Amino acid sequence: MKKTIYHGSDHIIKKPKYRGGKPHNDYGYGFYCTESSEMAKEWAVSEEHDGYANRYELDLEGLKILNLNQDYSILTWLTVLIRNRTFNMDTPLAAEVSRYLSEHFSIDTAPYDLIVGYRADDSYFSFAQDFLSGAISYQQLRRAMYLGELGEQIVLVSPAAFSAIRYTGCEEALRSDWLLKKTERDRRARAQYLHSDRMRYRRGELYAVTILDEGIKPDDPRLV
Repeated sequence: MKKTIYHGSDHIIKKPKYRGGKPHNDYGYGFYCTESSEMAKEWAVSEEHDGYANRYELDLEGLKILNLNQDYSILTWLTVLIRNRTFNMDTPLAAEVSRYLSEHFSIDTAPYDLIVGYRADDSYFSFAQDFLSGAISYQQLRRAMYLGELGEQIVLVSPAAFSAIRYTGCEEALRSDWLLKKTERDRRARAQYLHSDRMRYRRGELYAVTILDEGIKPDDPRLV
């Protein structure tokens, strides 16, 4: 099976380099892509520069895929994020729940060629931070992930994956067209989040402190 994927960048990339990115991205070293050319164009631009949506054909045959959104609860996605990104652990609860999740919900991503999961841009990252600090419940975090359609990413993480893509062209992304769309998508997600039930305590839902106190594990039926 083959699919078309895009990578947003300020330059054209005909030959992606294995482990050529930064180690502190969402899922560590990898080549971060999306199936949406529009999303790639938003990722490609900034206030300083225009960009490109580099287009590739990806052959999935024989590749081992880890889909964090389909195969695991959002807490496993969070442990991958904790492993690679820097969270503000300024409360004892945030530090302890991070340790607990890493101990009980973490998975080994090394055997996989591709990782599929949410993209933790500023909005998603702040939602995750709120959960760790106890401000929102597990259920509220799950709902927040769908706000603003902030995007799902496909990340190439192994030599086999890099061998399975072929550059097929690019589409120019002008910041005059795409920067406003990028900021508006993020603003919409934040606005919906702030006007949702974030400020309400939801009796019966799973908060970070509940997960700790009850020793909740990945097979708990409340995590579906």
